[in-house]
Amino acid sequence: MDLQKQQTGQRPAAPAGVAELRASDADRDRIADILREALAEGRLTADEHAERVEGVLNAKTVGQLEVFIQDLPAGRRGPAATQAYAPNRPAAGAIPHEADENVVAVFSAATRRGRWRAGRRLHAYSVFGSVEIDLSEAIFEYQQVVIKAVSVFGDIQIRVPENVSLRGTGGGVLGNFEVEPLDAEDTDAPVVYVDGWAVLGNVEARPKRGKLVADILDRVQRKVDKRLRKHL
Repeated sequence: MDLQKQQTGQRPAAPAGVAELRASDADRDRIADILREALAEGRLTADEHAERVEGVLNAKTVGQLEVFIQDLPAGRRGPAATQAYAPNRPAAGAIPHEADENVVAVFSAATRRGRWRAGRRLHAYSVFGSVEIDLSEAIFEYQQVVIKAVSVFGDIQIRVPENVSLRGTGGGVLGNFEVEPLDAEDTDAPVVYVDGWAVLGNVEARPKRGKLVADILDRVQRKVDKRLRKHL
C-alpha cells in the first residue's frame, strides 16, 4: 500500500510552510503514538501499523509524516496545521546582553541541574573542561532563554525538557556544534536558544526524553479545566 498516492481529501493539508519543514524526533514520536493508539483500537492491522511506522522513520518533512494519519480520527484534527512554530531567533530586545549567570569550567567540570531557576541569558564557557546544563527540572521564569555556549578544547552538554522548543545558531572550528531542533505543542511553552562556537571542542543541545516541565503541564490542565467549566 502506497500511502503517498492516497487522496488527502479527508483532511485539510497542512500549510505549505509547515508541511515543508524538516521533521524532528518529537514530530515522529507524535505520529508514532497516534499509530500505536490506532493499532490498539483495531483501526489498523499489525501489518498496516508496521508499514506505517517504517514510513514514519523514513519521512523527512512534516507533510510526509501527516500522510500516515490522514485516514485516522487524530489526523482529522490537524495538529500540525495549527501548531505554532517558535522563531529561529529571539525577539529583538527581548533578551539582555548581560548574562544572569555564568557557568565556567577551566581544566575542571561545572554543572547546573536539578530544581534551579533559569534566567533570560546564561553563558557557558568550557576550556579544557566540561560543562553540563540540565534544564529538565529547571523553573522557567521567562518564555525565552538564551544560552551562549563557547567550548575550546572542552565539552558542553545542554539538555532541555521535551515539552519546550529548542533552537540553535552557531558553528564549529575543527569541532562539533550540534543542536537538535524541537517544537513544543503549547504556544506558551519556553523557547531555549543555544548559540556559540566549538573550537576544537564539542557543544551539544538536545531534549531529555521523558522529562517534562511541570509548570507547562499545569497551565495546560488549567486551560482544559476552564474549557470544561464553560460547558457545565
